[in-house]
Amino acid sequence: MLDAVAEQIHIGMSTEEIDKIVYDVTTKNGGIPAPLHYQGFPKSVCTSLNNEICHGIPDKNIILQEGDIINVDVSTILNGYFSDASRMFKMGKISERAERIIKVTEECVELGLAAAKPWGHLGDIADAINTHARANGYSVVEEIGGHGIGLQFHEDPFVSYITPKGSEMLLVPGMMFTIEPMINEGSPDFFIDEKNDWTVYTIDDGLSAQIEYMVMITEDGVEVLAK
Repeated sequence: MLDAVAEQIHIGMSTEEIDKIVYDVTTKNGGIPAPLHYQGFPKSVCTSLNNEICHGIPDKNIILQEGDIINVDVSTILNGYFSDASRMFKMGKISERAERIIKVTEECVELGLAAAKPWGHLGDIADAINTHARANGYSVVEEIGGHGIGLQFHEDPFVSYITPKGSEMLLVPGMMFTIEPMINEGSPDFFIDEKNDWTVYTIDDGLSAQIEYMVMITEDGVEVLAK
């Protein structure tokens, strides 16, 4: 799905068109879009632009513009199992600050992945991500994080990105969860759109970026299942 979006996303298209791509490709391949009707969510994918942290709702009236950055978050049910991954997309020439926050977010996810080792702790991942984000002048959203995944969309544990190294749950081979820090330019605080009760915005109108990997702890490391 994310590859299909990458091939077709462009300036001038609506986020509703992204939703159609995801729905069509998912169902054509025998899958079910996990977000569709999940706790009332009305669409098949989340599309979050610029100052939207997450859970942006596709809309025919939201048109991608030059300079936009957008997170496309795809979740799929196939053969009874759930998957979850997201990417950032750049619309044409974007600002230096937009380029930088995406670059640092990419680095945070890779550092978090490198810290994910069997018999380590979830806090090891969090510390690697939070340390790098803060060193670059960014904040990490505290109240929204990653999650276990497999037979349900969201399973235990909650995956924080602000906890200390050596804390939180032990990483045991076979565990599946998401690494998906939400990195903000300014404050980590946010508010939720009162009109739709879903879209999460930065409190100070700063940019936000997110990249999501779905991973599994193995006997000797970590495997990326979706990204």
